[in-house]
Amino acid sequence: MNWSFFKELLSIDSTSGKEREVADWLLRTLEAPSVEAQEVGDGTLNLFLKWGTPKVVFCTHMDTVPPYIPPEMRFFGTQVPQNDNTAQNDNTGICHSERSEESAITGRGSCDAKGQIFAMYTTCKELEANGFTDFGLLLLAGEETGSWGAKAFSRTGFRAPFLIVGEPTENKMVSASKGTKSYDLTFRGEAFHSGYPQYGVSAVDLFNEFYNQLKAKDFGVDPLLGETTWNVGLLHSDNPQNILSPELTCRLYFRTTFVSDQAVQDWMAALPVSGKQAVSVVARGGDAPARYVTLPGFESAPAAFGSDAPHLTGFGHKIICGPGTIRVAHRPDEHILVADLEKAVEQYILMYKELTK
Repeated sequence: MNWSFFKELLSIDSTSGKEREVADWLLRTLEAPSVEAQEVGDGTLNLFLKWGTPKVVFCTHMDTVPPYIPPEMRFFGTQVPQNDNTAQNDNTGICHSERSEESAITGRGSCDAKGQIFAMYTTCKELEANGFTDFGLLLLAGEETGSWGAKAFSRTGFRAPFLIVGEPTENKMVSASKGTKSYDLTFRGEAFHSGYPQYGVSAVDLFNEFYNQLKAKDFGVDPLLGETTWNVGLLHSDNPQNILSPELTCRLYFRTTFVSDQAVQDWMAALPVSGKQAVSVVARGGDAPARYVTLPGFESAPAAFGSDAPHLTGFGHKIICGPGTIRVAHRPDEHILVADLEKAVEQYILMYKELTK
């Protein structure tokens, strides 16, 4: 595997909104019989590499969550000396005699999802070297902020029988994934001197009442996907410490199940728009929970995270599978094991052969 290529890929900051630079680099670097670039419309690019007419399309995304973290090639927890003479080394610093079980690559995107790009492109070159000519590699922009690249690609009308989406699933095929629902909320209070709170209404108090109601709400337990979860982000109330908050805004992001997807939408639609707990609700959309293809002989498990898969139309069957674990995907210690990358390539080749036999 070309570890120098992977390190250079990780050395380019492609946090969401900045992925044009890595797309331009990949456009210059990747090799295939056909390489196409598609403008998404927001300054970013999708890339589509084709070997013949694709029956199987490998797909993942180029953008990463912030902040950017530069890469290191190292043993798990211990830097590998560049001049270690105890085993053969290349210019990545990976000790090849021991790397299979312990070596790891750190840095933003190593797991989500540049590790997927690396494994999938390596797979494509292996298939090419063995004479196969009916597959493609689709690299998309904007997955972390709304799957804008996937939506733009679906508008092209491209169709193929099989799609394999790379996400950090511990090399397990995703049997089903949760849906997403996003809302912008605004709580409006009445500003007043904080020494006399009885004469005003704090938007922070309104938010707190809503938050406690949401925590107490039972959306049911799905037998496959489990409980519905949610997170509050972009929380903001710009009031001085001695004035009751007149306004608080936030974004509420649900991970829904087959049991709860409609129930969440109904509950949010019924929130009071007048009275003490008045709140303005703007639905931002999302996607529904979905089931995906699994193949005999491969481990499988449900997933609680989203992906580009629901937004990619035109494919008869969809698979989600890739190296790395979601448990480190957005963390400061994001990393991926070399052994997992090597296993992913082996699995992708087996999947391709199973789907095209």
